[in-house]
Amino acid sequence: MSHFFRLLVVVIALFAAAGCSKRLDSATLPATITLGGVYYTQVSLHYEKGQFPTTNYRRGLLLPINSQVILKDITDKTIVVDVLPAHFELVVKNVPKHTGDNTTQAFEKLFAKNKVELSRFSGLEREKINAGQVAKGMQKKAVIAAIGYPPKTETANLQTNQWTYWSSRFNRFIVYFENDRVIRVQD
Repeated sequence: MSHFFRLLVVVIALFAAAGCSKRLDSATLPATITLGGVYYTQVSLHYEKGQFPTTNYRRGLLLPINSQVILKDITDKTIVVDVLPAHFELVVKNVPKHTGDNTTQAFEKLFAKNKVELSRFSGLEREKINAGQVAKGMQKKAVIAAIGYPPKTETANLQTNQWTYWSSRFNRFIVYFENDRVIRVQD
């Protein structure tokens, strides 16, 4: 019986270890990512209950593009930032099956040392980017700035003229393009 009990403890420990995240440090991070570093959001994000899954649902509160953050922690599964000036913690949960990215790749899509230069966009595009919305006539780059990247499982190639996003876990919407411009959004 004690052999069975020891085996059971080992099996439980292995399952627990498999679910744990591995903390990334300066030795394993790219030179562009520094714990304690100040960064700016490169897209507008919607988050709920202090969390943003990289699946990129369009629900919850808006964290506008160019919001300043401090990188507090990064693991192989999550990114934790302190959002300034409010000083609230946002946990970014990487979902590789939907993004095709590891956590450092996801970080580099969402955050950078410099703000996004919004002057390269039209007035309408800037307005929609700041509101986290899409409108007819926007360029593909402006759509990414406004609402982020579509899940790779729905839109494998950004060169296509149809990008599918998830409003929530069960609802999708499609952004249609022609000549690199939004021609319609189907909800």
